[in-house]
Amino acid sequence: MTENRFARSETADMERAITGSRAATARMLAALEAVDGLDVTRESQLPGWTVGHVLTHLARNADSFAWILRSASKGKVVAQYPDGVAGRGRDIAEGAVRPAGTIVKDLRDSAARLDATWLDLPEVVWLRSGLRTDGSPLPCRLLPVSRWREVEVHHADLGLGYGVSDWPEDFVNFDLPHALDRLPTMIEDASQKTALLAWVYGRAGLPSGIELGPF
Repeated sequence: MTENRFARSETADMERAITGSRAATARMLAALEAVDGLDVTRESQLPGWTVGHVLTHLARNADSFAWILRSASKGKVVAQYPDGVAGRGRDIAEGAVRPAGTIVKDLRDSAARLDATWLDLPEVVWLRSGLRTDGSPLPCRLLPVSRWREVEVHHADLGLGYGVSDWPEDFVNFDLPHALDRLPTMIEDASQKTALLAWVYGRAGLPSGIELGPF
């Protein structure tokens, strides 16, 4: 693959993920608008995070992806969050205590900015990268599916009646290979990795008690 060419199948996958993330965002925004008296101070399904934390995180995530993509279009490699993990946490904490209407508008506006960014990129950008919070490369081509995942997973985390059983089949089929690809890095215990591999090969039963690190 050269700097100025991208495989047709990979382009189709990214377009599919962008379309999926748009639809997921629209579903979530519609669900939020349907809630009478949205309480953003209520605890979400994520320990220590309120609904306001989750929604603010999604807004800042959208802006971070747009930042990476716009920078990559100029040939720059930038960190997803310019102020690092601490800055990311601070922005989420401060944003979570805003009024519900302000938080939802922020989510809507940030999603619109990302959507405009998807549409206004030269193809070469998809061959470039930004940087994750740990400093490792974050390929731009993975951002569409990453955004789709963020919206679907965190919509379920809100605890507003949308659960994992509501995830669209297309999302599950598309994202599952990506999740499985990262699974080995989430298991620290070597014996648990062995047990899982033995099950995959049909040489043992499904292992229980596997501890996973954060995705």
